[in-house]
Amino acid sequence: MRVHFIAIGGSAMHNLAIALYKKGFKVTGSDDVFTEPSKSRLARFGLLPENQGWNADQITADLDAVILGMHAKIDNPELLEAQRKGIKVYSYPEYVFEQSRDKKRVVIGGSHGKTTITSMILHVLKEASVNFDYLVGAQLEGFDTMVKITEDAPLIIIEGDEYLSSPIDRRPKFHLYKANIGVISGVAWDHINVFPTFDIYLEQFKIFIDTIEPNGQLVYCEQDKVLKEMVENKHTVFIDKISYNLPQHQISNGITSLLYQNKQYPLQVFGNHNLLNIEAAKAVCAQLGVKPESFYHAISSFKGAAKRLELIGSNAETNIYKDFAHSPSKLFATVKAVKDQFPERKLIACIELHTFSSLNKTFLQEYAGTMDNIDEAIVFIDKNTFIQKNMEPYAVSVVKEAFEKNDLIFYDNAKALFGHLKQLNYKDTNLLLMSSGTFSGTDLAAFAESIL
Repeated sequence: MRVHFIAIGGSAMHNLAIALYKKGFKVTGSDDVFTEPSKSRLARFGLLPENQGWNADQITADLDAVILGMHAKIDNPELLEAQRKGIKVYSYPEYVFEQSRDKKRVVIGGSHGKTTITSMILHVLKEASVNFDYLVGAQLEGFDTMVKITEDAPLIIIEGDEYLSSPIDRRPKFHLYKANIGVISGVAWDHINVFPTFDIYLEQFKIFIDTIEPNGQLVYCEQDKVLKEMVENKHTVFIDKISYNLPQHQISNGITSLLYQNKQYPLQVFGNHNLLNIEAAKAVCAQLGVKPESFYHAISSFKGAAKRLELIGSNAETNIYKDFAHSPSKLFATVKAVKDQFPERKLIACIELHTFSSLNKTFLQEYAGTMDNIDEAIVFIDKNTFIQKNMEPYAVSVVKEAFEKNDLIFYDNAKALFGHLKQLNYKDTNLLLMSSGTFSGTDLAAFAESIL
């Protein structure tokens, strides 16, 4: 098979390109920008294009498929050439389905926890020596790439994003996988540039349920009231509904342990949101034949997914975490997790507002109360982000009013922010740095080392 990737440098795209190359496909690709780690990974497998940019001459008649990334525009010259020549153009979720239509497909959806639940399932299945393929949104310890697609694996575990599939396919990605086992971890409004009201956003999860194959299963979080009501009111004749809630557990000396049949299973992750993620993973693994004792034993060694409450530095008095949290629900859950785990320590927390949704003045009101339990709460918006997203900047008073926190500290310059953080007292204090961005390219690990 010969496939060409338009926008091969994307996170999911370059991992799929590598997976197909390993499967024996002839893979080519193009992009107008390459960043790390995709640049090095593509080069390692001989897939990095010699030149940046688009070239319609690469779209030859012998191609079996063109895979179109979200980064490309609808007037991309390579896309137009593929359409002119009648070559089939797929979005990457479409092509993942094409490569897995004969496999059992587990699709993990939800506004939060998707990556972690998927990672937990992969970790447990690997420990249980199960043969499986996968697609996950973060680099995991013990896994070379974020996508694996083979001929022989009878099972694939897919992180199912609700964002759009491609510039010419406006369906959410998780609608295209046709799950045999579907998971919804929770529903909290996001991606307002695509789903301008909560009802429109919620509708995407109802459609996802409808895409689950007959005789399949839907695993959902019973603690999420909106989700629980939606699932219970949803008429589903041919699928089973499996709910989950918080498991029995205890916290002692900063360690969370699961309790099962008079045994304790200490965890390397913590927080109610991660306990719920574990229960979702357990429900899926049970459907795949993993016994409870095997699950608990395996999950004890799970260290977490990259950037998900990742410990980047610590000493006897201080832990420093970075986290992908950016939406209101993720921010609230992450803060609560750290406060519950270390109730005797103060918490300094900073969130970078970086996404289109989080920077929108109207959506900003959704953050009300999310930083109430923080001893020193800081919001950072890189002033260049407004320019890049062509959005009107707003005053610090707007941010304080939205968060409903008058003592909130605001920075729009990373150097000033980290200068402030560096001079604080961290005795019996944890620091939490949250963003889906990069804090203007700041090396967080080096910063953590500098204050410890």
